[in-house]
Amino acid sequence: MLLRKNVPLSYIFGKIKKELLFVIAYSVGIVILYQNFHVTRISIPVAVPALLGTIISLLLAFRSNQAYDRWWEARILWGSIVNDSRSISRQILSFVENPYQLEEVEAFKERFIKRQIAWCYALSQSLRGFNPREGIEGYLCAEEIAFIKKRKNVTTTLLELHGMDLKRALSEGWINKYQQIEIDKTITGLCNYMGGSERIKNTVFPVTYSKYISMSIHLFIVLLPFGLIEYFGYMEVPLVVAIAAFFLLVEKMAVHLQDPFENKPTDTPTTTICRTIERDLCQMLDDNKLYEDKPQTELAPFGSYYIL
Repeated sequence: MLLRKNVPLSYIFGKIKKELLFVIAYSVGIVILYQNFHVTRISIPVAVPALLGTIISLLLAFRSNQAYDRWWEARILWGSIVNDSRSISRQILSFVENPYQLEEVEAFKERFIKRQIAWCYALSQSLRGFNPREGIEGYLCAEEIAFIKKRKNVTTTLLELHGMDLKRALSEGWINKYQQIEIDKTITGLCNYMGGSERIKNTVFPVTYSKYISMSIHLFIVLLPFGLIEYFGYMEVPLVVAIAAFFLLVEKMAVHLQDPFENKPTDTPTTTICRTIERDLCQMLDDNKLYEDKPQTELAPFGSYYIL
């Protein structure tokens, strides 16, 4: 995703470079023929391309709005993934406890939270068409790595491991039934957000709709010089180029926004979001270790709670 506030013009117009070269050559050719060969002096009322341009503007506005809705929904889903990743880590750290199996419980917490980090990275990789197993081995134990190798859907398998660990924590008495239900709700939420992201990824924007708008824009560009040349002469070239660039850029913007998981600069920044989740969850793990290691005498009482 583009993070700079000032996007360079070279990047913007580089997206329509080929189209602009065609428009420049076409408009220059039309004006040369019009000025030097009387037989080619064809002009049309400027109202014709103006009317066509108005219709195309309405279609582009609708298309851009639909594309932005897809992009924004993807961002909302990943915002929810951030929230629930923090929530499930807080729940695991707060709910799971057993003073008689302290080392085993702490290992359980660390394994669960690191698996959640791996799930976020795996989902990001999967949505962008990369190998979801790549780069997540460092967050998983050997048994988990061996388990996911047997399955095709890595992200679903990691959530399945969450559920299996949750069942074990309940059977061991590390959590009670009500706590198990709350954590399971969070896992279900993560599954729903994953499904929403996959729906956006796998639902193709109607190709015919995009094709019709593209054909209309090209027809508008072809007619535009004939409507301006009688009034502006050679000045119609920069006018045609400027107007065509506007329509082409709006169309290109909609094309880029409609697919928010295609590893483009306009994508939903899933990798950056995953890094934020990893930072926060690792910090929560370290804080929990500090809390567990610090003697109770060093904690200042505040009501029924303690503050470090």
